[in-house]
Amino acid sequence: MKVGIVGLGLIGGSMAKAFKRSADVTVLADNRNKTMLDFAMLSGAVDAPLTMENLKDCEILLLCSYPEAAEEYLKNAAEHIPADTLVMDCLGTKRKICEMAFPLAEKYGFTFVGGHPMAGTHNSGFKFSRADLFDGAPMVIVPPRYDEMELLERIKTLLEPVGFGSITVTTAEKHDEMIAFTSQMAHIVSNAYIKSPRAGSHKGFSAGSYRDLTRVAWLNPQMWTELFLENGDNLIKELDFLIERLGEYRTAIAENDPDTLIRILDEGRMRKKAIDEE
Repeated sequence: MKVGIVGLGLIGGSMAKAFKRSADVTVLADNRNKTMLDFAMLSGAVDAPLTMENLKDCEILLLCSYPEAAEEYLKNAAEHIPADTLVMDCLGTKRKICEMAFPLAEKYGFTFVGGHPMAGTHNSGFKFSRADLFDGAPMVIVPPRYDEMELLERIKTLLEPVGFGSITVTTAEKHDEMIAFTSQMAHIVSNAYIKSPRAGSHKGFSAGSYRDLTRVAWLNPQMWTELFLENGDNLIKELDFLIERLGEYRTAIAENDPDTLIRILDEGRMRKKAIDEE
């Protein structure tokens, strides 16, 4: 099998390394930084550059670059993609890319599927990529038609070497609504929390809670800005909800109201317990 990968950051590099665990997989890649592409080939993660000429040989093409760059590549490459190649993005939002790519795929006769591997680290770049990043992780799929079982089986087969633990099928709208809460809000809260004037003096006073809450503050500003703005409507709803809840805690503390504070703390504890037991 030949796999094409556009973008060799954390996700694209890990995809390349994961596929290369299978002896019968050839990985072709394109990256804006050609020095990094050369390094990926020297390291054995990539076999050769991906070009418009050899694109036709790929069974699957993965778009793993920043959102705008992925859209630009697909628009330029669309006429070169054969009908039997499955194109899948690995971006953090789905509505914008799917709105552009589904009609494009129909026009040129290939199949496009939205995809989001639910794995990562707070580090970015090829040097932090690893072959086992997706082992056991969920993969979210946004197909052009929700109930096409043959396509789902094809996706499972093509992605088998990567090692995903499960595949969830959803719509672009539902994906973006959920990801605003499960991923994007976590990055914003972490990034805002670390700006406290006390953060620089945390050593000797911090343990697991601090580490857990600040881990994803170390993010890629350019990439996350694109993702936040693409999903702004959903993200603002989550931000407004959180700000309102935080106001409740602040009011209870400012008014020295232990009864209210106990109640809202217990509500959060019980909510977490119920979710974990589902």
